Amino acid sequence: MSLTLRITLLFVAASTGVLLALGQLIGTSVERHFVDLDRDLAEGKFTTSASLLASLQSPSDLDRLDALFGSMLVGHDSLAVKIEDRDGRIWFSSDAARTAPTSAPDGAPPQAPAARAHGGASNPGDATALPVHWTHEGRAFRGLSRELASGLPDRRMFRVTIGVDTEHHDHYMQSFRHTLWTFVAIAVLATGLLGWMAARSGLAPLRRLGLEAGAVNASRLDRRLTSGDLPAEVAELARALNDMLARLEDSFRRLNELSSDLAHELRTPLSNLMTQTQVGLSRARSADDYREVLARNSEELERLARMVSDMLFLAKSEHALAHPAREDIDLQDLARQVLSFYEALASERQLSLEVRGHAIAAGDRALLLRALANLVSNAIRHAAPGTTVQIVIESIAPGGITPGACRRVSVCNLGDTVPAEVLERMFDRFYRGDSSRQHDTDGAGLGLAIVRSIAAAHGGSTGASSANGLTCVFVDLPDGPRRIPPG
Repeated sequence: MSLTLRITLLFVAASTGVLLALGQLIGTSVERHFVDLDRDLAEGKFTTSASLLASLQSPSDLDRLDALFGSMLVGHDSLAVKIEDRDGRIWFSSDAARTAPTSAPDGAPPQAPAARAHGGASNPGDATALPVHWTHEGRAFRGLSRELASGLPDRRMFRVTIGVDTEHHDHYMQSFRHTLWTFVAIAVLATGLLGWMAARSGLAPLRRLGLEAGAVNASRLDRRLTSGDLPAEVAELARALNDMLARLEDSFRRLNELSSDLAHELRTPLSNLMTQTQVGLSRARSADDYREVLARNSEELERLARMVSDMLFLAKSEHALAHPAREDIDLQDLARQVLSFYEALASERQLSLEVRGHAIAAGDRALLLRALANLVSNAIRHAAPGTTVQIVIESIAPGGITPGACRRVSVCNLGDTVPAEVLERMFDRFYRGDSSRQHDTDGAGLGLAIVRSIAAAHGGSTGASSANGLTCVFVDLPDGPRRIPPG
C-alpha cells in the first residue's frame, strides 16, 4: 500500500468519524427540540385543563365537560385529551385518546408535572419528559398524564392525559436524517478525494527526492540531493541522504585507491617472482644457482604473505572484528622488549635506543607490542646515523587536544623534517612519503595504518609532529578501567 493511499485512508477514517459524530449530535439535538415543543404544548393545555376543572362548582357541571374540553381542542387537530376519575370512568376523550394508557389505580397520589421520568427526576430538555406513549390508527402520540383537582365540593381528582401527534415531527426527522446522512456520505467521498489530492501534493517532494536519488550511481557519487526548497521534514531526510552519499563517495574513493595501491604493491613482488623464475628456467643451472633463485623467491613470497596478513588485519579492524583483550600492561617493560628486538638493526645503522617514562595502561599486549614495533621500525629507517631513537611514555591530563586523560607513547627520531602534507597522510594505507621511499624499499606502507587500527581498537588515537628535524609519532590510549588477568 502506497504512502499516499495510507494517508488518504487515515484522513477519510478520521473525517468519517467526525462527520458521523456531528450528524448524530445534530439529529439528537433536533429530536430533543421537537420533544421540548411537544412538552411545552402539553404543559400549556394542562394549565387550561386545570382552569376548566376548577370552574366546575357542582356535580351538574360535569355535563359541561364535553363542551368545555371540546372547545379547548378547536384548531388543535394534533392534540389528544382524555379525562378520567380514579374509578376509571372516562368523562371526556377525543377519538385519538381512546387508546391512551388507563389511569393509575384508585388512591394514587397526584403526580407532579413530568415526575415519572427516571423515577421522578425531571429534565425539561430530556425526551423522557414525555413518558406517555401510544398509537391510534397508525398515528403515534406522546404526552403527559397527571391528576388535577376540580372545583367540585368533594374536591374530586381527575386524571388528565394529553398527547401530541408526532407524525409531522417524525416525517420531518426522517427527511432530515436522510438528507443528513446523504450529505455525510457525499462529504466522506469529497474528503477522500481532497485527502488524496492533499497527500499526493504533500508527498511530491518525496517523489522528487526519490527521482534524484535514483540518478545517483557508482560513477556519479558526487551528486547531491537538493534540499533548499523542500519542507523541513523532507529537507532533513535530504541532508541525511547527502551525508550518506558523502560517506559512500569517500568510502568508494578509498576503495578505488586501495585497489589501485594494492595492485601496484603486488605487481612488484609478482614481477620479481616471474622474472627470477623465468631467468632460472631459461637454461640449465647448477643446484647452487637454483637454491639462490628459490631463496630470492622465498623472500618475495614472505613479503607477499606479510602484506596479505596486514591487509586482513586492517580489514578486521575497520569492520570492528578485532576485539582486543584488556589487561594491565607496564608500557616501559613493553618498550624495553621492543628495543631489545631492534638493538642489532639500530647498531648496524649507528643508532642508540632509549626509553623514558613509565605508565600502566589497559590493553592487548600482543597488539600493542605490534604497534610499538612498527613505530620503532619506522623511526629506525628514518633516523639519521649517530642519533638516538627515543620511546617517551607519559600521562596526559584532560584538556588540550586530548579530550580525556590518557597514556601517550611517543617514538621520536632525528632526521629530515617531515612536510605537513606527509604528516596528514602518513597513517593512510600504502602511503609513503618521499623521505620514506629513500630509506625503505621493502615496506608496503601498511605499518602506520596498522598502528592507527590498533589504537582505534583500544578506543585511542594516533598523531605525529615534525619540526627542526625531530619527528615524533605517538599513540594515545584512553585512561579507562583496567583489570589484572586471572592467574
